[in-house]
Amino acid sequence: MSTDGGGSLLVAWQLTSKHVLIIGGGDVASSRIESVLVANARVTIICPRTGLHPLAEKFVDGPYQITYHDRTFGGADDLTGVDMVLTAIDDVAQSRIISTLCRERKIPVNVADIPEACDFYFGSRIRDGPLQILISTNGQSPKLANLIKRRIEHSLPEGTGKAIERVGELRAKLKERAPGVGGQVSKRRMKWMVDVCTSWEMEELAALDDAMMQKLLDDGWEHNTVPRPGAVGGIRKRAERTGTTPFSLDAFAVPSLAFAAGAAMAIILFATRTRRF
Repeated sequence: MSTDGGGSLLVAWQLTSKHVLIIGGGDVASSRIESVLVANARVTIICPRTGLHPLAEKFVDGPYQITYHDRTFGGADDLTGVDMVLTAIDDVAQSRIISTLCRERKIPVNVADIPEACDFYFGSRIRDGPLQILISTNGQSPKLANLIKRRIEHSLPEGTGKAIERVGELRAKLKERAPGVGGQVSKRRMKWMVDVCTSWEMEELAALDDAMMQKLLDDGWEHNTVPRPGAVGGIRKRAERTGTTPFSLDAFAVPSLAFAAGAAMAIILFATRTRRF
């Protein structure tokens, strides 16, 4: 990883029940609306009805958490109680005024096409269920970000999102069985989950059901092994290999990543590996 400056901090911003104000209703604003609705935000849109893109109009008239005002931005009062502002209008001077008002009130703001007026950027996003991948060029080349996005999309095996959902369920069951934060139990949980993710194919992880998870925990976790899918009721996509995969806790080096990140990254890395078979 490079430590050179000039980058941005990439984070997964939790917007559930947060109030997001979107000023504008054109093509760019429509994509912003879609992005924040997916994140379960409460959305307010300010834009004259005549300026609404068909997709924005669909959102406004649909069954969504949206408050709509058929008018232009009215000033600082429109920012009361707002947690984030996204503006996508053609008026550059007005956009800069909105950015200044937001920054004075410490409200994070994104202004379309004016990078210096933004506190954060939107990138090209890949989503498959819980899997979200952001490709950012730090505001320099949205088109290249889109091209890179397509390449990554084509490299992901089918069912990646479903596999992550199933691994998340397995992780939750494991934490119920072996609770605790930190210490040897936490290290062992992380190691075992990583071994499961790297030992099973993506399609096999996606096919996990409750009965298979139960048997995987009973026959695998309790005996410090990772059974093959066929041993717990699954069907391997490749030729079945016999035996189980033991692991040594003494040989395990604790990653600095959080548990969820470790499991998710293992899946993504494994997805790339499977493309070479």
